[in-house]
Amino acid sequence: MMRKVFADTLYWIATIKPNDPYQAAAREAREGIGSSLIVTTDEVLAEFVTAFSKSGNDMRARAVRTVRKILDSTDVRVVAQSRDSFLRALARFANRLDKEYSLTDCASMNAMDAEEIKEALTHDRHFEQEGYRILIQ
Repeated sequence: MMRKVFADTLYWIATIKPNDPYQAAAREAREGIGSSLIVTTDEVLAEFVTAFSKSGNDMRARAVRTVRKILDSTDVRVVAQSRDSFLRALARFANRLDKEYSLTDCASMNAMDAEEIKEALTHDRHFEQEGYRILIQ
């Protein structure tokens, strides 16, 4: 069975944002997982595009091109958002009011659980709090 790794927003941002502080670490982590299947979510891609909403036309266009490339890639599976996934993320969020997780984090963790993924291309320590291994150091 092919290794599956989750890609969080931080990873996707690091792949295109000039001078991103996680750029080198993200590249190294990606090289370290080899031919693994990358899994991400519609929610993550929405958060990714939103991160560039005030970055000017060129970066906004680059973000859109990146998402389209991700959606067309055979190396990435994008888990679709649905009313059910939204409600399950909201429930996880409500059950962890003591945490600082975003709703996107909760949707991501739910997708990771459903896909039986234990590793994430992220530096977000919230994933560690839930017992996942983060790959960007």
